[in-house]
Amino acid sequence: MLISDAVFCFLDIETTGLSPGTGGKICEIALIKKKGDDIFATYNQLVNPGCQIPENIIKIHGITNEMVSCEPKFEAVAPDVLALIDETVLVCHNAEFDVPFMAYEFYLAGLKMPEVEILDTLKFSRRHGNFESNKLGEVARALGYSSSGWHRAMNDTGMTERIFSHFLAKFQKRGAVTVEDLVKLQYSKKDECYEEK
Repeated sequence: MLISDAVFCFLDIETTGLSPGTGGKICEIALIKKKGDDIFATYNQLVNPGCQIPENIIKIHGITNEMVSCEPKFEAVAPDVLALIDETVLVCHNAEFDVPFMAYEFYLAGLKMPEVEILDTLKFSRRHGNFESNKLGEVARALGYSSSGWHRAMNDTGMTERIFSHFLAKFQKRGAVTVEDLVKLQYSKKDECYEEK
């Protein structure tokens, strides 16, 4: 698929723990859908995880048990989230964290995670950047973007979108034209695939 034809869906979640395998649940989700330079859909929703958010986790993202107590559970918002993700290229910063949570929550809701291409700005940062830290907020700051509100889903989604745009411009300058080119660049430790134009 040509990059120009792709709809990119930027995703970030906040959770009650580090892994769905150890009981972690989603407590906030945010999405931004973009084609070319046009953002045509955004979504931000607190989610009642159905369990207590530990104090040490609250200190990270600031989402309290009171804030989510009257919010919908994931199964209630799952159809809307699924419709937003389906037939897009999903972009996360640390997809190995976000995607298993999403897949598990869809499973619990009786749905299936859409089979979409996944791009990871963390992998781009590690392989094609030269940052002191590859954490989302630190990469954003290094690129001159605001990291205000780091660890809230919509702010993090916005940072992911801007970081992706930085790398996309870099890769396109070097000859990337398809989504498949971008997928390969996640695993290439150098930019040897493309010569500077």
